Amino acid sequence: MPRRNDISKILVIGSGPIVIGQSAEFDYSGTQACKALKAEGYEVVLANSNPATIMTDPELADRTYIEPLTREYLEEIIRVEFEMKTGGKFALLPTVGGQTALNLSVELADSGVLDKYGVELIGAQLRAIKMAEDRLLFKDAMTRIGLDVPKSALVNNLRDGLEFSGKIGFPVIIRPSFTLGGSGGGIAYNREELLEILARGLDLSPVHEVLIEESVLGWKEYELEVMRDLKDNVIIICSIENFDPMGVHTGDSITVAPAQTLTDREYQCMRDAAIRVIREIGVETGGSNIQFGVHPTNGRMVVIEMNPRVSRSSALASKATGFPIAKIAARLAVGYTLDEIPNDITRKTPACFEPTIDYVVVKIPKWQFEKFPGAEEGLGPQMKSVGEAMAIGRTFKEALMKGVRSLDTGKRATAEEIEPRRLMQRLVTPHPERLMYLRYALREGHTIKELARITGIDPWFLHQLKEISDMQKEIEKHPADSVPPQIVREAKRMGISDARLADLWKMGDSKGAAEKVRHLRAKNGLKPVFKLVDTCAAEFESYTPYLYSAYEEEDEAPPTPKKKVIILGSGPNRIGQGIEFDYCCCHASFALRDDGFETIMINCNPETVSTDYDTSDRLYFEPLTLEDVLAVYEH
Repeated sequence: MPRRNDISKILVIGSGPIVIGQSAEFDYSGTQACKALKAEGYEVVLANSNPATIMTDPELADRTYIEPLTREYLEEIIRVEFEMKTGGKFALLPTVGGQTALNLSVELADSGVLDKYGVELIGAQLRAIKMAEDRLLFKDAMTRIGLDVPKSALVNNLRDGLEFSGKIGFPVIIRPSFTLGGSGGGIAYNREELLEILARGLDLSPVHEVLIEESVLGWKEYELEVMRDLKDNVIIICSIENFDPMGVHTGDSITVAPAQTLTDREYQCMRDAAIRVIREIGVETGGSNIQFGVHPTNGRMVVIEMNPRVSRSSALASKATGFPIAKIAARLAVGYTLDEIPNDITRKTPACFEPTIDYVVVKIPKWQFEKFPGAEEGLGPQMKSVGEAMAIGRTFKEALMKGVRSLDTGKRATAEEIEPRRLMQRLVTPHPERLMYLRYALREGHTIKELARITGIDPWFLHQLKEISDMQKEIEKHPADSVPPQIVREAKRMGISDARLADLWKMGDSKGAAEKVRHLRAKNGLKPVFKLVDTCAAEFESYTPYLYSAYEEEDEAPPTPKKKVIILGSGPNRIGQGIEFDYCCCHASFALRDDGFETIMINCNPETVSTDYDTSDRLYFEPLTLEDVLAVYEH
């Protein structure tokens, strides 16, 4: 289908200030959408209140309003823009500004503002937004198409909440409607906790509604990124599996793409279910994130929820696959179909080709509880992480180890403070340090079966951790000057850093120790090569150098003879270092490219514009450590 020529002006609502649960990923998605719509010739109007973003740069939209994101201010912006309109329809794209934009769009529609000025919602219709966001409507929709959901009830007062909880028994999960990052939600194990969480959830929900549902704690959690066009073509961009079981917000869980522990039959059932969900909810164009829970023993699958918009997971899926979800969603919203949109990376395949990946991607959240001494560090349905790092490897082990060092905690493994008496507590209760305590438990001889029972983590993941632990024990058996090269090669293929090898060989914790290991590697011809992220597992030629390191034989991205500059990104967001530094990195790249330099970006934050494949001439998705940066420099 051709682009819609009846639309002349499109309003894009941003996500506003950075908050937990809504961070730089919406600057990335909003920037992609604005660029795509402007390239199509539409007049783009942006409303956002966060000046530390790429999307509020003057050249991204035809007009940018840096104003409070409230219904009153947006109504005034719509009025002014309506009066300036010279012809054609006025449209509103609500799906790239997170929960803030979605809620405001619903408010503008319900208050009659959109009808008053003839503004059309594109990308997601009002009915679809309400059906996906309203817990009761969503549950009824799933029941209509024969999909299982946890037993639940929507309540708007404490009495009804107590009554329903008495019927299904504790624990229960509380999920407020129309909130961000699980805000106001929680798990209640008794009457007192229920009253406390319920009161908070009712207060924080803009519609004063809370869903109380049966506990699915300990179930395996999966997400599918789904995209649909106006011709009802539906594709799955990516499957994502949570390392932690249900009960931990997906933003606080280590996640892996593609899913690792599903059988092909289970994946196909989940895929079919996701397609039925997006069709029933009625998201006509664009991307949606659909979450599933699977019982670890009997395989019962339930639909947990759906985000009818670009989400945090969409940004992760975009960076994991090289498929620009927000950009393509914006073009679908103005009438294109998936088969009409070319793949920027291959230049041959259309967007209706589902991405194929021949590597593993791991996302690890970054917490900063040390900045909030009184905060409760336990993890649950309410998101607490302030940022995240992403790593790419040929195996889960390699991606996980690269992800851990991408967090930039400043701590070496030898400095980890383990309290043996708190081992069981740290394993039973999800906690930011659980990975560290799992490694300790495996070293101390706890069995995988025992740890799987205690933590609810799938045994496959625990086996991977044990293989890393066993390799580290093997390394300790050999002095550095006589270790067999094949053992070092295997260690590097598992993602074990030079600094960690120096620790295992007790060479000290100075930078010089890691340097000695680097020279040892070089002497044995052990250095990384760089592989391409190309959306198609090397089936077609890739024209966009989006790279990650691996200890293999074939290098897929030989260097060019051009004069070049490496730009170091700022890594995962944290308190005091946020999206503003990504803004600086992007502008540095643009300026250097204009001056004729080949720009090379090294970063590990999946939420940012700097890690978009077309921001710099080359993108290396690597940890910001001396070892990894030197590897890029030498390449």
